[in-house]
Amino acid sequence: MPPLGLLESLPEAVRERALVWERHVREVETGWPGGFGAVAPARAEYDPQARTLAQREEAKAAELSAAGMPTSVVTVRRMRACYHREGVWGLVDHRATRPRAALGRADERVVAALREVLEAGRERSSGTLGRLRVYTERLLDEQYGDGVVPLPSSATFNRLVHAIADGRGLLGSARQRRWRSARPAPPFVPTTVMAPGELVMMDSTVLDAFVVLDDGVVERPELTIALDVATRTICAAVLRAKGTRSVDAAQLLAQMTVPAPMRPGWAEALAMEHSVVPYERLMSVDARLEGAAARPVITPQTIVVDQGNVFVSSSFVAACESLGISVQPTPPGNGPAKGHVERTFSSINTLFVQHVAAYTGSHTGERGKDAAGEAVWTLTQLAEMFQEWIICGWQEREHDGLRHPMMPRRALSPNEMWATLVAVCGYVPVPLGREDYIELMPVKRQKINDYGIRIDYRTYDHKVLNPYRGERSPAADGLWEIHYNPHAPGQVWVRLPKFDQPRGYGWEAVPWIHHSLVSAPFTDFTWQHIKRTVARRADRAQHGHDLALALRELLDTAPAWRRSSPPAPAPPQPMVRCGGSCTASSRRRKPMSRCFRSLAMRCVRLDDLSCGGWRDGSAVLSGVR
Repeated sequence: MPPLGLLESLPEAVRERALVWERHVREVETGWPGGFGAVAPARAEYDPQARTLAQREEAKAAELSAAGMPTSVVTVRRMRACYHREGVWGLVDHRATRPRAALGRADERVVAALREVLEAGRERSSGTLGRLRVYTERLLDEQYGDGVVPLPSSATFNRLVHAIADGRGLLGSARQRRWRSARPAPPFVPTTVMAPGELVMMDSTVLDAFVVLDDGVVERPELTIALDVATRTICAAVLRAKGTRSVDAAQLLAQMTVPAPMRPGWAEALAMEHSVVPYERLMSVDARLEGAAARPVITPQTIVVDQGNVFVSSSFVAACESLGISVQPTPPGNGPAKGHVERTFSSINTLFVQHVAAYTGSHTGERGKDAAGEAVWTLTQLAEMFQEWIICGWQEREHDGLRHPMMPRRALSPNEMWATLVAVCGYVPVPLGREDYIELMPVKRQKINDYGIRIDYRTYDHKVLNPYRGERSPAADGLWEIHYNPHAPGQVWVRLPKFDQPRGYGWEAVPWIHHSLVSAPFTDFTWQHIKRTVARRADRAQHGHDLALALRELLDTAPAWRRSSPPAPAPPQPMVRCGGSCTASSRRRKPMSRCFRSLAMRCVRLDDLSCGGWRDGSAVLSGVR
């Protein structure tokens, strides 16, 4: 078979010449240009009954020469042989089919040096083509001597750079080059998930908004979420000060397997019993769903994480193994490997964060003059609003990537997709007890001294430690296992022998000795700030007391709205009639939409905004001075 596809790629003149030669060859061999079966009689000089093949070849050569295309009998004979061997492709002028070198006649030494410079610059900051020329010339001088290998002109060199780099990710921004270098080798096979929890992606990002921390410092917090790929459900979310810890990742695991509780001030429309989720059927299986918010409970089977220290830490991996969860790390610096959660961060920024007071924009070019000065929300308040937005602004919002097999033209919301899949895959609750939560916390191993347990100048003591002071633990290293929560350092948990229990041990909560002195809640972030500001002037015990006094002073003098007070309840919103033109599912979602508008309007007082705002009520989630 002739390569018909290659014929179409030839220049039109070359292709037409080959087709013309095909008619001439057929006429020489059969007497008719179209081959056997032609109705018109053959011309006399090409009649096979009257002329030999050699005579017909001579006649064809004379005819073509007279027509202005000098041709010999040998050429006609050669064309016949090529046609028999390769068909029409054999009649093509193969000078037009010769592969053209993408780099032309460039010196191979220059090409090799340029490739080396481009590869070495993948991780460097972006520069100009002039810098590439200088580095290439320097490398050639080092390898072959000064001036031995000359560089082409600037225009030719620039064309050579693009011929080598275009399509290979060697040019462009530094971020694009890093992404291209970290990408695994193709081909890429899309992952298909058909059950909730089959694949969950977990990642962290710095939020594009400023918040006021407990110590009064204005800073951008860090958001860590877990996203179920099958339903696009945000299974859990943790908003913390910069520096996500293993306890935050472990807290996500705990949140995913526990129903989200309804919080004070939330509208009843946010409850699971008022959503599209089959609440009555699930209640017969899991009694914990009673009074829960409309966020699905999803137990992950596989978690995809990046190479962050938090997600590859031994404590997080051990926690996943204890729950029967497989951890799948992605290649370093490869965002597309967890593209679903990366795209979700972009949606969160568009749908939620950009409406929050002190929004910073995606990059510094979009940032306002004094974004930090607009910060009014505390970390706790923003976390409360975000949890409410997940229920009313994300879980009930139609997602273009979610389609029902029987209704491919209709986009489903995450809650609708979960209700659809759980009817097929089933639902198995995984209850976590008090001991499971303690196991997910960070671990320290140290002695139990006469004064108790001291962690970072905080001393913890209780009478339950009396039998074990100065004693070695049953472990091989002789140290006691202590679990703590950096977000609530007011107590720790110690694993102590208890032979009356099935496992032979139990957990005992040991409080901070200054918990009566500092009654307000605080975090380890606030404690570290106090440590940096209070100089040590005495022994460890006295310095711990001085730190506690400084912490109490800081928490007592901070304005009440900066500590942890939730936003005020929303005023009742007027009911909106749908007019009977909407479907049943859309009518069911309207109360949730009203809740989202209520969340927006109760977080703003436009008269008090120094940064301005839209007067039609669209400046949602902007704070109050």
